[in-house]
Amino acid sequence: MRNAHEIDFQIVGEEMQYVSIELDPNEGVIAEAGSFMMMDNGIKMETIFGDGSEKDKGFMGKVFGAGKRLLTGESLFMTAFYNVTNLKREVSFAAPYPGKVMPLDLSMMGNKFICQKDAFLCAAKGVSIGIEFSKKLGRGLFGGEGFIMQKLEGDGMAFVHSGGNTAVKRLAPGEKLKVDTGCIVGFDHTVDYDIEFVGGIKNTLFGGEGLFFATLTGPGTVYIQSLPFSRLAKRVWAAAPRGGGKDKGEGSILGGIGDLLDGDNRF
Repeated sequence: MRNAHEIDFQIVGEEMQYVSIELDPNEGVIAEAGSFMMMDNGIKMETIFGDGSEKDKGFMGKVFGAGKRLLTGESLFMTAFYNVTNLKREVSFAAPYPGKVMPLDLSMMGNKFICQKDAFLCAAKGVSIGIEFSKKLGRGLFGGEGFIMQKLEGDGMAFVHSGGNTAVKRLAPGEKLKVDTGCIVGFDHTVDYDIEFVGGIKNTLFGGEGLFFATLTGPGTVYIQSLPFSRLAKRVWAAAPRGGGKDKGEGSILGGIGDLLDGDNRF
């Protein structure tokens, strides 16, 4: 018998996806703040301390569960949605930026999945969201943007989001894969991971990439995103106007004529 609620779902869309979850009477789902899209009448929304799983029973359990989320940079609170009617009701959650919503049946994945701290979207009530503590100090000190990993534990459905397109790599025992830390969406709990320094003074100063990459060793499946949000944000920030000036590269060498051709008619 499952501890987590059994939920039915449908993923809608191509590039800007959302997941629509059908809740039977008394079923519930938990989600990160800000991912809610819409819900039928008869669904009760409640802010909870921690993730509301079995591990969060009791006051100290709730404090510890919420504290773990605080370490990942997430909110102390999550939002739970319950169907309080006698009929089926739907609630939907939207991806935060272009990419794919990935459904994960944790009962088919050894009841545990490791993912980026900002990849989690929502999950069936009863799934635990915590930190995957590293056994190696180097990961915590020098891991870059991807060194803090979350773990999803339980036997229910969970949904994570990946930016851009998703590559799925199935690693044989002992097979290694090197990945930019920000491009990792998640991987099976059987995969061993470590952080390595790129090395070389030219690579460090002029390579244009991060100083670290992740080494993932099989067996297990690894999910990789082509567009990490951090990379998207940096490009947007680099192209944003500064102090009332023009956008970076706007109009190119044509100057004002190029702006007119672009459709930018501001003076």
